[in-house]
Amino acid sequence: VQLVESGGGLVQPGGSLRLSCAASGFTFSSFVMRWYRQVPGKERELVEGISTAGSSTNYADSVKGRFTMSRDNAKNTVYLQMNSLKPEDTAVYYCNAKNWGSGYEYWGQGTQVTVSA
Repeated sequence: VQLVESGGGLVQPGGSLRLSCAASGFTFSSFVMRWYRQVPGKERELVEGISTAGSSTNYADSVKGRFTMSRDNAKNTVYLQMNSLKPEDTAVYYCNAKNWGSGYEYWGQGTQVTVSA
């Protein structure tokens, strides 16, 4: 089982990034996918989630209207489009997969996003 995030990096305030999370080793289409983020010394924060059918849900008010999550079940990949980035969006972003029926849950290794001038 693997979840591999990519697309992180350094961006100026107001810029955009698109994170990707490529999944393998499990039945991707049966798993709810979520993006979390974490800064040192703080708890991991749930940002966005998407159902198996592709319906996304925003969980963090601070990113509402700026972040959009999507999934491509044919490519076993989820995306997080991040626009109008702010310095407070700086964090390590983690991809998470969970099947609520079986309880199986997987995490990616994280990708660093730094928003700075």
